[in-house]
Amino acid sequence: MTTQNLSTLRWLTYMMFFMFAMTSDAVGVIIPELISEYNLTMTQASAFHYAPMIWIAISGLCLGFLADKIGHKPTIIIGFLLFSVACFGFAVGNTFTLFVGLLSMIGLAIGLFKTAALALLGDLTPSSKAHTKTMNTVEGFFAVGAIVGPAIVSYMLVAGVSWKYLYLLAGAMCVLLCLATFKVSFPAKTVKKSNEQASFKQTLAMLKDKHALGFSAAIALYVATEVAIYVWMPTLLKTYQGDWTLLATYALTIFFVLRAVGRFMAVWLLNLFSWQSVMLALSSAIFLCYLATYLFGVDAAVFTLPLSGLFMSMIYPTLNSKGISCFEKHQHGSVAGVILFFTALSAAVAPLLMGIVSDHFGHIEYGFALATGFAALLMLGMLYNYFKDPAKARLAHA
Repeated sequence: MTTQNLSTLRWLTYMMFFMFAMTSDAVGVIIPELISEYNLTMTQASAFHYAPMIWIAISGLCLGFLADKIGHKPTIIIGFLLFSVACFGFAVGNTFTLFVGLLSMIGLAIGLFKTAALALLGDLTPSSKAHTKTMNTVEGFFAVGAIVGPAIVSYMLVAGVSWKYLYLLAGAMCVLLCLATFKVSFPAKTVKKSNEQASFKQTLAMLKDKHALGFSAAIALYVATEVAIYVWMPTLLKTYQGDWTLLATYALTIFFVLRAVGRFMAVWLLNLFSWQSVMLALSSAIFLCYLATYLFGVDAAVFTLPLSGLFMSMIYPTLNSKGISCFEKHQHGSVAGVILFFTALSAAVAPLLMGIVSDHFGHIEYGFALATGFAALLMLGMLYNYFKDPAKARLAHA
C-alpha cells in the first residue's frame, strides 16, 4: 500500500471523528431550544443525549464484529449511509419523537463506522506505541469537532437559523466522506482473517476477557468524569456569583479547547514518559480538580472544572488504544465494539445518576460529589495499572 493511500486513510479517519463530534457534542446547546419549542421537561429533553448513546452502545456490542467479518471498508460505508440518511431526515420532519428516532439511527451508524475505524488503525500502525499516538491524534480531531459543532449551533441561533441545519451540514460532509471511502483502497489482509473468525459469539466471549473488561471499566470511569463536565457543569456554574462571571460563561468552551490542545500534545508527552505514568499523573490531576470542587464549591469549580479538560485529553484515546492493542488485529473490530459499548453506556447512565442524586438532595453539587467518587476510582485504577502493569505481556506482542 502506497504512502499516499495510507495518508488518505488517516485523514479519512480524522474527518469522520470530527464530523460526528460536531453533532454529538452540540446536544447541550440544542436541548434548551427543544425545551422551549416543544414545552418539554428536562427529563424528556435529555433523550437527545441518552438515545444516541444507548444505540451506540448496542451497535458497538452487537455489530462491532462486522468490521472484522465483512471488512473495514464495507462497514464504514454502511455506517456512513445510515448516518447521512438520518441527518437529512431532520429536513423532512418536525416532531420531537421523530428527532429522537433519527438520533437513535445516528447512534447505530456511529457504532458501525467508529468500530471499523478503530479497527482500521491497527492496520495503519506498526506497533502499540504508534497506535496510541495515532489514536490521540484521531481523538484530537474529535475534540476540535466538539468545539466547532456547538459554535455553529450558537451562531445559527443568533442568526435566527434553525439548529436542524447542523445535521444537514453533517449529512453533506458524510456523503463526501462516503464517496472518498469508495475510492480509497483499504488493507485486504484483515478482511481475509476476519471472514474466518469474526462473529457475534466472539464478541460475547470477549466479555469474559479480563483485559477487555479491565480497559472497558477504566474507560467507563473516565467517561463518567468527562460527561459530568459538558452535561452538568453549566448548571452548576449558573449559581456562581463571584468576580469571574466571564470565565463562568465560557467555562465549557475553555474545557473543550483545553481538551483539544492536550490531545495534540499527546505525541510529545508519550515520547518523554511511559503511558502508565502519564495515565496516573493525569488521573490524579483530574481527581484533585474534582476534590477542590467538592471541598470549596462553585467558587473553585469555575477554575478547576474547565482546567480538568487539559488533564482529561489523553486518557480516553490512550486507554482505548491499549485496550484494542491487547488483541490480534483480526479481532480489533470486536474488541473496539465491546469497549465502545461500555463507553456509550457510561455516557448515558452517569449523567442520569448525577441528576437523580442532585434531585434527591436538592442541588447539583451533590451530583458532582458522585462524580468526585468516579474520579477517585479512576485514579485508583491507574495507580494499580502503574504498579502492576497487567497488560504488559499482551502489549509486548502487539
